[in-house]
Amino acid sequence: MPVSPIVIALIGNPNSGKSSLFNQLTGLRQKTGNFPGVTVDKKVGLCKLDEQTEARVIDLPGTYSLYPKSLDEKVVLDILTNPQSPDYPNLAVVVVDASNLKRNLLLFTEIRDLGIPVVLAVNMLDVARQSGLVIHTDLLKKELQVPIVKINARVGEGLTALKGAIRSALNTKDQLVPTAYFQPNSNTPELIHQIKKEFALKNDYLALHYAQQHQRIGFLSTEQKNRIDELCRQYAFGSQSLQAKETIARYQIIGDLLTKVVSTEGNEEKETFSTRVDQIILHRFWGYFIFFGILFLIFQAIFAWASYPMDWIDGGIASLNAFLQEKLPENPLTSLLTDGLIAGMGGVLIFIPQIAILFAFISILEESGYMSRVVFIMDKVMRKFGLNGKSVVPLISGAACAVPAIMATRNIGNWKDRLITIFVTPLISCSARIPIYTILIALVVPEKKLFGLDFLNLQGFALMALYLLGFAAALLSAWIMKLVLKTREKSYFIMELPTYKMPRWDHVGLTILEKVKAFVWEAGKIIVAISIVLWVLASYGPGDQIQQAEARARQENASLNQSELNNLIASEKLEASYAGHFGKFIEPVIKPLGYDWKIGIALITSFAAREVFVGTMSTIYSLGSETDDDSTIKNRMRSEINPATGEAMYTPALAFSLLIFYAFAMQCMSTLAVVHRETKGWRWPLIQLVYMTSLAYLSAFLVYNALS
Repeated sequence: MPVSPIVIALIGNPNSGKSSLFNQLTGLRQKTGNFPGVTVDKKVGLCKLDEQTEARVIDLPGTYSLYPKSLDEKVVLDILTNPQSPDYPNLAVVVVDASNLKRNLLLFTEIRDLGIPVVLAVNMLDVARQSGLVIHTDLLKKELQVPIVKINARVGEGLTALKGAIRSALNTKDQLVPTAYFQPNSNTPELIHQIKKEFALKNDYLALHYAQQHQRIGFLSTEQKNRIDELCRQYAFGSQSLQAKETIARYQIIGDLLTKVVSTEGNEEKETFSTRVDQIILHRFWGYFIFFGILFLIFQAIFAWASYPMDWIDGGIASLNAFLQEKLPENPLTSLLTDGLIAGMGGVLIFIPQIAILFAFISILEESGYMSRVVFIMDKVMRKFGLNGKSVVPLISGAACAVPAIMATRNIGNWKDRLITIFVTPLISCSARIPIYTILIALVVPEKKLFGLDFLNLQGFALMALYLLGFAAALLSAWIMKLVLKTREKSYFIMELPTYKMPRWDHVGLTILEKVKAFVWEAGKIIVAISIVLWVLASYGPGDQIQQAEARARQENASLNQSELNNLIASEKLEASYAGHFGKFIEPVIKPLGYDWKIGIALITSFAAREVFVGTMSTIYSLGSETDDDSTIKNRMRSEINPATGEAMYTPALAFSLLIFYAFAMQCMSTLAVVHRETKGWRWPLIQLVYMTSLAYLSAFLVYNALS
């Protein structure tokens, strides 16, 4: 009979260092999924406690208590109140911030009263010392009667001692609290007894949570919830008053405890480095100035710093294609490889440097503690447009990807506020738009220095303007939705600001590696599939129309030189193909925006993922050209001629029209899918799709006609 794996839950307040400890314990032996039934991240990893013992470690979402106020906090309640859950821990490692023990120990006392074996990991002792606080851990261990380990989760200090304490606690049978911190039996003994009896529970405090929170507990059936309702009415149970009484009682015990185990160095608390820096970073004027200065630096870096590696990748892809075309026989398989797969993938690989730079900056800002300050200073602005203070987190996350950003709205308690945030988040320009932005900006915006400085250029300024445009559109849309949905409830935003820390460069490097790998792999899978389909559609046509197009081009243009004739034939064959017919079919709809049928094909294929636009254009222009030079996607787009005017296709009017279209369009089926999942229906995703497409079309139309 197989032995059940040891399950260890890491539990703690947000910003307590819990996730850092998880990374230290599990290293690369971890995976991320979702908890059953909810779109909440589930991080699970394996940890060797010793040579013979391996444990499954679960990083539970951060929470302040077992009384949840959001979906991610509800996950903690569901797991810790269900002994039958496969994620129910054999032991809980409660991670506490030493600089804020009073608030952190509330959660500890609740978990301890559930009867779950506990090891207390005291983190951030260095931060506590900087604040003038001295934690007497030996005395704390004696008072709490649990194993206590001093750790530094950022650098992995104390891991060996923690593993030893976990092994010791697992081998100690019936590790229960002699005296509970809160006695539910003294308030409602009959109700507690009846719930324990009917639901086969052994713990009084667990039975109390069934009584107080049965409507929130996900694994209880409707019949079970109705039965608990009956019992609560029968025994006149008042859950809210008892919860308040419980919290007050716990804090009183914690307060008495801290007077014994915490002392202060000197007569006053020391002003910390973080406090001094925050006087500038959170300033009502300089805070915004610094934030937008950092944004400007990021977008400049995306262009200026990435240009050299992008040129190397671009040239390498072109050389590889030219080499293969020269060495391989001329047949459909070679065409599929060079004009389809490699041309399509080249349109993604070239943007690896820019994606790496973007996520390097995001990771540094998060690691240092600055990102939390951004959320804080932007809260006041958000509230004026009807957004919940917690909406800041998804909106800022949307700059990386809309899918996890929309999932992050689960911590917004008010449904209307959450819906508005979901609705407007895709307007924030995500990293998948960068390939489109950069290729189009490079075509029409000159690489001109600003203020005579090499690291400041006009292209970076244009990229930042597109991001700010999306942010402004999100705020305006939120304000309109607030009026439509008639939201009148005031929202309050409370968050803890972590101390400033030097970024852990190994974590920054891992973040860059993971994000680039995800970008290439996820986009690559779609592009490989679309490139194959697109190559087939562009290489074959109805009946003998492709052959007729070639014969007609040869007959009508016999006076052209061979190179010009080959290019004309390739273009005519592409137009006569299935892809050409499809593009011609939708061309009347997009023609008012200045787009031709080739761009129309890219608009449709990029609905799978925005970055596919560049790969599609690369494939189309490869198939529409018979030249043997090593020209790349940027050069091909720059040399594309508009047959109607005889001039360059990608004029400033058309390029800016496309930029505006992609800034506002949904253009991502993954985002639609996650909105459907979060709103539990197709009503809101379809409204969102229609609204954003209409906004994109109208805006692109106005821009094209204004600049033409």
